[in-house]
Amino acid sequence: MVPNPDDQEVGVMTTVSALVSGLDEELRRLGYKDSTMAWYRGCWRRMQRYFAARGVEEFSLDVAMAWVDEACGFFGKEQAGTLKRTDVYLFRVAQTLEDYAVHGAVLRRYDRSVSKLSGDGAETVARFQAHLRAADRAVSTVRTYGTVAGEFVAFAGTRGGLARCDAATIGAFTATLAGYQVKTVEQKLGALRSFLRFASADGLVDAACLVAVPAVPSVKQARIPSVWGPGEVARIVEAIDRDNPCGKRDYAIIVLIARLGLRGADVRRLEFADFDWPGNRLFVAQAKTGHRVRLPLLKEVGWAVIDYIRHGRPACDCPQVFVRHTAPVGPFSDQDHLHQILVKHARVAHVPVSEKRRHGMHSLRHTLATRLMEGGTPVEQIADILGHQSVQSTGVYLKSSLGLLAKCALDPDAPAREVSR
Repeated sequence: MVPNPDDQEVGVMTTVSALVSGLDEELRRLGYKDSTMAWYRGCWRRMQRYFAARGVEEFSLDVAMAWVDEACGFFGKEQAGTLKRTDVYLFRVAQTLEDYAVHGAVLRRYDRSVSKLSGDGAETVARFQAHLRAADRAVSTVRTYGTVAGEFVAFAGTRGGLARCDAATIGAFTATLAGYQVKTVEQKLGALRSFLRFASADGLVDAACLVAVPAVPSVKQARIPSVWGPGEVARIVEAIDRDNPCGKRDYAIIVLIARLGLRGADVRRLEFADFDWPGNRLFVAQAKTGHRVRLPLLKEVGWAVIDYIRHGRPACDCPQVFVRHTAPVGPFSDQDHLHQILVKHARVAHVPVSEKRRHGMHSLRHTLATRLMEGGTPVEQIADILGHQSVQSTGVYLKSSLGLLAKCALDPDAPAREVSR
């Protein structure tokens, strides 16, 4: 069993056998299925033999990843972009052990099958979300903040619960956010502050916990939106094989986002009732803002959706148009970001997917906005298309076009009166 994280310094080495024993107990506490536990134990046994054969007793992520690479050729596949799901699972075996050694907890970003909170923890998060709704917070905020609150409550549960929450607990949880984008860390810490403010007022934690949450310095709209080059989106769309059900679904999803600028979350939630076929219109209840917007249903988009509904969509009673095609068939969850769909077809089209550039579905939305702006579409109209509440949010796309930036260049030697016009 791994010593209590409160009693050890971060980074202290732990024997592989003790780490495995502690993690086994923690996964069982979290409600992992017997079949899943059997798979984990098999992997741990093979990894322990690998460590023993090299005379290594203390856990090391480097040695663990060497085992993963030997077992499936991980690094070569990662570079070639051919990693399989089973390869990623082996990576998670190693990474979960590392996280448990450092943080004494299972981080949910590596495993989405952890059972939902139950009992007092679930009730606390539910009341927190009700509090947010009563404060008229956006639907997406209620969902996101509730998710972070659940993560923190689960994490605190490994350290004596909310009643024992202190600066050390806050610091340890913050450390688990290493590796996330700065904007994501900022969002999660904002959600944590909101939850701790609620929990403090409810007498669940000491008010001093709020002070322990670090601030993340950031500059609004500092990031340059990620966009695809001219013709790249068209090549990706053309490469999709629409002779199979998944291809029909993926094509419809991608053209919805690429042509209408929808957010991935809104596409996941689209229902049959949102389509006004006689009027060639689409009504979208935006998950981020809660606002309902009306968009023209372009022919290319409409026929793609119809083709999927008629010839590709598996039998399912749910109201959502787009569903998963693997059992159990049903709507996508909030954790399904759909970016792998885009990456898969980009690779088929031989469109480079760089590790230095974000290539999720949102990049299609960025690309549409940038192309519209380059084409002279008024920023107010682009804001309406994207569902932005402020044109300031839309103006960020100016930075993603070198052509538009060139037009904004000023001559430092020009007379001041000319520049001020």
